[in-house]
Amino acid sequence: MDLIRYGDDPEQLGELSRPDGPSKGVVVVVHGGFWRARYDLSLGRPLAASLVEHGWTAYNLEYRRVGNGGGYPQTLDDVAAGIDALASVDGLDTSRVITMGHSAGGHLAVWAAGRPGLAGTPWAAVAVPVTAAISQAGVLDFDTAVHLGSGAARAFMGDHTDTTYADPSVQIPLGVPVRCVHAADDDTVPISQSITYVDRTNAAGGDAELIEVDGGHFDVIEPRSSAWARTLEVLEALP
Repeated sequence: MDLIRYGDDPEQLGELSRPDGPSKGVVVVVHGGFWRARYDLSLGRPLAASLVEHGWTAYNLEYRRVGNGGGYPQTLDDVAAGIDALASVDGLDTSRVITMGHSAGGHLAVWAAGRPGLAGTPWAAVAVPVTAAISQAGVLDFDTAVHLGSGAARAFMGDHTDTTYADPSVQIPLGVPVRCVHAADDDTVPISQSITYVDRTNAAGGDAELIEVDGGHFDVIEPRSSAWARTLEVLEALP
């Protein structure tokens, strides 16, 4: 595993792990935890290990969060910079880079895939384009997520009331495929977050799909679960 630092802050780092043989592409694993500091990239390590076993290069990304210097816009700055840092890694093929995130990480994964559409912001200058995004029980619509996680989206935005550049639902449609893996029984982030996002994206001419899986909010990040097995199939099927 290689440690990649993309800034001076202790939280600005990523863990890059490669398979023994040819790589199918790079998967950027973005952990969740409602953007809060007490949750870190250790949540993504089991998924990264599984991805490597299945022939993918895994990049387990850390970022500043609410409580340790993050929130809007710092967290978005970090996700953008962390992914773009892959351009400087020797011998790494970045022609296929898929972001995959759980819960709040799903928000960040889809947001990162939509960076080219954020005209007029520094985030639109993309060094490593994202070719697809997978949201695992992601928070994809801030307007309907205000009550989730005891007001986590509001805490993420802080004093900023304009969510235009932070809310994936505002970016619809993206120029790359988005796959939303979500359990109907999720009682932390309701599946309606994914259903609405997919419906709106496809109505706008984009490419999105809902993959409904068994289990609850955390089954999608359990490598031994049927939900994770289905997610690996979704990865393989991406164009």
